[in-house]
Amino acid sequence: MKMAEERKSEEGRYIYCMIDFKEKDPEKNFGPLGIGERGDLLRSLNYKDVAAVISNSPIKKYPVSRENCLPHQRAVEAVMKEGFTVLPVRYCTIAEDEEQVKKILKRDYERFKDLLLKMENKVELGLKAIFDEKLIYQDILAKNKEIRLWKEKLMNKPPEKTYQKRIELGGMVESALNTEKEKAKAQALRTLKGLAEDYVVADNYGERMLLNASFLVERNKEPEFDKKVDELNERFEQRVKLKYVGGMPPFNFVNLEIDLNVEGVKLDAGN
Repeated sequence: MKMAEERKSEEGRYIYCMIDFKEKDPEKNFGPLGIGERGDLLRSLNYKDVAAVISNSPIKKYPVSRENCLPHQRAVEAVMKEGFTVLPVRYCTIAEDEEQVKKILKRDYERFKDLLLKMENKVELGLKAIFDEKLIYQDILAKNKEIRLWKEKLMNKPPEKTYQKRIELGGMVESALNTEKEKAKAQALRTLKGLAEDYVVADNYGERMLLNASFLVERNKEPEFDKKVDELNERFEQRVKLKYVGGMPPFNFVNLEIDLNVEGVKLDAGN
């Protein structure tokens, strides 16, 4: 029990991401952005031309919460804004000390180099598409004669006498709505995926969302991607609203899991 309590009080090194490191100075400081609200300095620790971005941190399990995950994410974003290619590391990866971090860098150097090369000059762009319930419903009525006629027939009849018919109408509207959502989703993906190296479609949240996607795009293609999003926005008019976020680290395409066991790895002289 005493050993466990002592370990909790130990200072470790929280690892946020791996970066390509071509700086002349052996360490780069990114400011007091460390997790845990202590103002710990975010800094690089390099091996050859690859570096881990770390900060001091107690060796503990940070709960998965907004107040913990946001500092992790913001730290990686701040590093990327400095012009580095970044490989986000899995949340709450904490090494015992800097020597362990260096041994990880040495052991996985080739792996990190390969991934950095793949992610070089690429950004993640996020797109969420949310339909306007009222306008989509009006669109369905305009397009679907059968639903429109059913609605007109039931409009002036007592609800208690048309209960079953209204349920059937509701089912028809829901089916038509799902069809429209799938069409809009397919149209958005068809328009945008050709400009992406890769893309990921995540689960929707809320009944009104029809697409929640992330795209990995070459930086030089970002203006063209922006233009395609604008075209989609015009095509959807007001029926579907797009929420577009650009220039992010590739969180949905890289989430490095690091084995902290470095037993047997020996550092070179001078490292």
